[in-house]
Amino acid sequence: MDRTDGVVPKQQRWFADRYAENARFVSDLAEPLIDILNPKAGELILDLGCGDGALTKLASNTGAITIGADASLDQVAATRNLGIPGAVVDGHNLAFKEVFDAILTNAALHWMTRPDEVIQGMWNALKPGGRLVGEMGGMGNIAKITHALTEALARRRLDDQIQFPWYFPDENDYRKRLENQGFDVNYIELIPRPTPLPGEFTAWLDTFGEHFVFLVPDSERDDFKEEVAEALRQDLYEPHDKWVADYVRLRFSATRPAKP
Repeated sequence: MDRTDGVVPKQQRWFADRYAENARFVSDLAEPLIDILNPKAGELILDLGCGDGALTKLASNTGAITIGADASLDQVAATRNLGIPGAVVDGHNLAFKEVFDAILTNAALHWMTRPDEVIQGMWNALKPGGRLVGEMGGMGNIAKITHALTEALARRRLDDQIQFPWYFPDENDYRKRLENQGFDVNYIELIPRPTPLPGEFTAWLDTFGEHFVFLVPDSERDDFKEEVAEALRQDLYEPHDKWVADYVRLRFSATRPAKP
């Protein structure tokens, strides 16, 4: 659903300190991607959507040369503070030409809602024979959360202003897009992964759901977030005082074929 009144809504903001406090699980749970990528000493690897650089740093510990790229200046600054080169980059407009041995990407591609442009940019950035390994939100990801947000906004007659900020494909959709670009898809799987959160659900909303929260007047935002949390409590709150988000991940590995 799109706005038609010409008003540009506030967008999701990324703060490295808030991300580290409320979203460390994002990089922790993605460590298997490093094993799939199998980086080698001396390889040049791009981490697309690097966040605060935690996963980028793990890749660099193998002896590979890693570069972080993210749309958030604050996240790139945090990556640089880890001693890793970083660049502020829009993933829809990658300008690299056959320079990387591999691309690693985690929990970022679902924020890029024009996937074919992103895939073409990743293809161009890889050397022939280069590897692409990633994980993103897949079909069904945070379905309960999205429903509760939409219902809470509908009660305020604000649901017509929602701009859905994510792209959650299934295996067939994303495989087809990769193959249409020319990639050989080695592996792709949709993985249900209920994910314990480190704190309150309202902190998750602040970290990942500002597109929705910003539609509500400032004076009502705290009540709005608590209302959404209460609507989800029966389904997503575990007896041992832990919120568990209804995550579904799409994990994949692909290769740009070597030139004959």
